[in-house]
Amino acid sequence: MDSALITSDAVTFGLLMAILAGIFITSHSDNPKWKKFYKFVPSLLLCYFIPSLLTTFGVVSETDSNLYYVASRYLLPASLVLLTLSIDLKGILNLGPKAVIMFLAGTGSIMLGGPIALLIVGTISPEIVGGTGPEAVWRGLATVAGSWIGGGANQTAMLEVFEPSTDLFGAMVTVDIIVANIWMAFLLYGAGISEQVDKWFKADASAIDELKHKIADYQASIARVPTLVDFTKIIAVAFVIVALGHLAGDSIGPWIDANAPALADLSLNSSFFWIVVVATTGGLILSFTKVRNLEGAGASKLGSLFLYILVMTIGMKMNIASMLDAPGFFVIGAVWILIHVIVLLTVGKLIKAPFFFVAVGSQANVGGAASAPIVASAFHPALAPVGVLLAVLGYALGTYGAYLCAIMMQAISTM
Repeated sequence: MDSALITSDAVTFGLLMAILAGIFITSHSDNPKWKKFYKFVPSLLLCYFIPSLLTTFGVVSETDSNLYYVASRYLLPASLVLLTLSIDLKGILNLGPKAVIMFLAGTGSIMLGGPIALLIVGTISPEIVGGTGPEAVWRGLATVAGSWIGGGANQTAMLEVFEPSTDLFGAMVTVDIIVANIWMAFLLYGAGISEQVDKWFKADASAIDELKHKIADYQASIARVPTLVDFTKIIAVAFVIVALGHLAGDSIGPWIDANAPALADLSLNSSFFWIVVVATTGGLILSFTKVRNLEGAGASKLGSLFLYILVMTIGMKMNIASMLDAPGFFVIGAVWILIHVIVLLTVGKLIKAPFFFVAVGSQANVGGAASAPIVASAFHPALAPVGVLLAVLGYALGTYGAYLCAIMMQAISTM
């Protein structure tokens, strides 16, 4: 029996929307106290952190809730469509190669970070990294590598390949969610002080600023008072493409499983992969048509709202108290993510990359398509597609990178 105070999804959703409204109202308030508060605490971070407290203290239950599933499978792809409608694709391409370099630095640091973390923790406390057969810790960590380099589909692939026990996998899922979301919280905070970080990196963020201003100018030039017809068009465009994404995912994924299983290594059998790809591609195609003028009626604002709702449901997944259940595994996860951070900051400093590339390059790996656009949009809603495009690249590399990482961790465990 669930011990949470609220177990109804309808009531939970209502509570989350009340919290979201409160955050929006206070973050846009003219009250000097609120202005000072939000100067240091990004509103997006609160949207993520407050729901995690509700889960931690047993007010709501994420375990039996379908809110995250609905938000990630319906609202996320709809958001991607609406945020890419008016995107300046040429402007994104003009951002240069540093985004890809930071993404690959993130991938490489996760691949090497796992074995190094296992070696460090194993040297200090060998009992934490032990186990044999299905209970071997490295098998469970392989699933974390799959998640952090690619996404859920890659994690499942590692689960099937290395077959950790059910209990071990459950503990690793907790490590994955908690550690990754704590790091995401730091990235959201960093987005709020990105100018100071860019100064430390000595980075030139002019191309990013130019793209943001160009999008803002375009939005202002076509802005109008939206009508019911406008809202209907926006919703129809978004969810028709979401429907096409689900059709693709429900047909292409199983077909690949049955007829081209080798492509599963690229996560092409994942229905979620195709939903994200179709939504992003559909939005990009529409950005070259007159449909992009729906931006004047607030298409990206509605897309941003969907994204904020997704953030609230992601926050629900983080039960901070569960860290006490497997502290040793969390130590490994913390060391692992710390190595990732050190590599990213070092590479970012060396190539003078804007913090936007550092943050999105990291989240495209660790968070995947569900949260990379969240971090990107914390800098500006128009930049969300950059996160999606890199996250899709992560899906393609995830299984290969995680497999090599797992083999290295196995070698260290048997030393």
